[in-house]
Amino acid sequence: MALLLLFAVLPSTLCAFRQDKLILKTSSGDHVIAIEIAESSEDKALGLMYRATVPPGTGMLFPYQRPQELTMWMRNTYASLDMVFIKADGSVHRIEYGTEPMSDRTIASNGSVIAVLELAAGEAKRLSLKPGDQVLHSTFKSGKR
Repeated sequence: MALLLLFAVLPSTLCAFRQDKLILKTSSGDHVIAIEIAESSEDKALGLMYRATVPPGTGMLFPYQRPQELTMWMRNTYASLDMVFIKADGSVHRIEYGTEPMSDRTIASNGSVIAVLELAAGEAKRLSLKPGDQVLHSTFKSGKR
């Protein structure tokens, strides 16, 4: 019984996200970010839910097959996040800073994007990340790392 309760309370530990790295090219330099990749629809639905913290220098990438308007939310997400909406060419389209934990408010890309990168709240500003900066990862047409 206790084991079942543990699995119900900590579902994020049951999902083995693929690990990778990407590079954020900003005015303050190139920043390597260790990422988990939410590839399947189940991975995307779980995302960073139930995690108390997101360490600096880490994040989660939500890639999609084609550019589209994307929406996210913070349901069951304990840590405040910066959401980075990324175009197909790897350029940052928009950043939603310091999202509200546990909120059902919809956060939209406000344009056609192919991925979302979630970082701990404050990371985008700390790294000087802004719209127009490049994200280097094989997900994007610029893809080179």
